[in-house]
Amino acid sequence: MCSETGSRYTGMLLLPLATAAIIANLLLYFPNGQVLEPAKITDLVWFFHGFLGAGLLVMVPALMLLRGGGEGCCAHRCGMLFPVLLAAQGTMGAVYCVVISSLGLLSGPFCDTGSGNYTYPFRNDSLEDNYLFNQPTWATCQEPEHIVLWNVVLFSILLGIGVVEAVLCLSQVVSGLCDVYCGTCIRKGQIAEIFENRMVRGELVPQLTKLAGSSPKCLCRALEEQQPRAASELSCGWSITLPGSLGSQLNGARHTGGICHSAVFEIRD
Repeated sequence: MCSETGSRYTGMLLLPLATAAIIANLLLYFPNGQVLEPAKITDLVWFFHGFLGAGLLVMVPALMLLRGGGEGCCAHRCGMLFPVLLAAQGTMGAVYCVVISSLGLLSGPFCDTGSGNYTYPFRNDSLEDNYLFNQPTWATCQEPEHIVLWNVVLFSILLGIGVVEAVLCLSQVVSGLCDVYCGTCIRKGQIAEIFENRMVRGELVPQLTKLAGSSPKCLCRALEEQQPRAASELSCGWSITLPGSLGSQLNGARHTGGICHSAVFEIRD
């Protein structure tokens, strides 16, 4: 989760998906735009699979990712667990939405078949004879009008949203666990703090990133956490010294993203 750009893009995808899930769930309460008594609404709608599962439970990690993903947590593995837990929460919410939406599609709507009593005419159908593959049977439901189509479309939308959200959230869980286990942001024993005043050339950042096993944002953030008094002087800049020829290139060079005035990270082989 220390890949800030990837996390932000994931958050940008999850937020509108969660919003769409909430809207779709709300529409299920008004079949064909009609206001019905609660007792006449399909029972699975009351499980709030879109409002809660694919909605709020996913919206929380989405907002966290939009704020910067793992930013601020990169220096401490315990802190990195928090975004992982939020992503796991989103995954469970999305899976919950998938399960309830699937059941809603298979069991069909709660409707009046013409006798004046509401029932589930398709609930006992086998998979082979399911109403989803036999559109003429949709006329069995007479009230509310077009209730079958209404339910099929909205439950299908929620099913698709849940699948996409589950994949995105699960990818964040895997990414976060890899960061925690492998120590992606700061490799123990490889980075030591040295108090000096140096600057880093911007084009060297990819090489430094590869050697440090970290994103530039994480290095900057780690410096802010270890040197809080210098945080106000930072504009996400840092300084790094390396042994050998690469280290000699850094002296007096300027980092375009900002300048660190308080410390240097030495990356050792």
